Amino acid sequence: MTTYRAAQVITPNGRFEIVEREVQHPGPRHVRVAVEACGICHSDDVFVSGGLPGVRFPLVPGHEIAGRIEELGEGAESNNWNVGDRVTVGWFGGSCGHCIPCRQGDFIVCDNLKIPGWAYDGGYAESMIAPIDALARIPEALSATDAGPMSCAGVTTYNGLRRSSARPGDLVAVLGIGGLGHLGVQYAVAMGFETVAIARGSEKADTAKNLGAHHYIDSTGVTSVAEALQSLGGAKTVLATAGSSEAIAATVEGLTHRGELIVIGVSPDTLGISPLQLILRGRILRGHPSGTAQDVQDTMAFSALHGIRPIVETMPLSETDAAYRKMLDGSARFRMVLTTG
Repeated sequence: MTTYRAAQVITPNGRFEIVEREVQHPGPRHVRVAVEACGICHSDDVFVSGGLPGVRFPLVPGHEIAGRIEELGEGAESNNWNVGDRVTVGWFGGSCGHCIPCRQGDFIVCDNLKIPGWAYDGGYAESMIAPIDALARIPEALSATDAGPMSCAGVTTYNGLRRSSARPGDLVAVLGIGGLGHLGVQYAVAMGFETVAIARGSEKADTAKNLGAHHYIDSTGVTSVAEALQSLGGAKTVLATAGSSEAIAATVEGLTHRGELIVIGVSPDTLGISPLQLILRGRILRGHPSGTAQDVQDTMAFSALHGIRPIVETMPLSETDAAYRKMLDGSARFRMVLTTG
């Protein structure tokens, strides 16, 4: 293969077009990946819209990539990577290795984090090149369409919960049952938490139950989400996946003493939380980023062991623009995934 297809936008917020590009060879400690599937994440919009500094157009986004290694750059083989290995490349697309967070081993908050679709061409394509520190091995039990979303949505929710202060048997709430939340509920149940799903509308109660939630709170059907949580004993942890600052802030008083609110849903609006809400009950508020390639690998292994899978809709690469618009308008159930086969 001397050329490959890619879906690109040439201007901020532009429409996606399919183009032919020349196949590139990977440099030292890089590999070329034959992309089989790539999830469409809402975070892609900050790049497509040109909302972050340094975004260059034409742009090929995509950071939920699953495929097979098809060419090794110098030094890649000595790190136990081989042609044909099944791998993902996620939000963590590599680190610089020399900033203070990297020197402390905290690679996911690298000052120069390499995010596919920003630092280099992403996975809305048949082929892409990535550094070897971005690669996570896919277990045989997971298909490419399962594995792709695990490298961002999966690892973000899994890591958020496993690094929380909650312990098996504790009450844990997941705010939002969407692309992130539907995985968060499954992970919370598998980790042994008494799991509460919170979403808008009574029609989502059955979805919550099918995902394994022990309780469902319809935020539109109660006077106070916080009171509803307290009636269950108070949440040790709330994993806030909804992209609404108002909805996130409404859960704070539902935390127990020393409870923890973990924010992974993105919103440009200020959180309406007062210091007293945190101080008097010793509550913790923290943001949580995604996870390294090893975290992704841990996520996939846990998912394979417990039968956890993302709920996805697939569309071919040729229909990237339609798939992307479906993600934007919120009609996807629950992750849109592009396929190249």
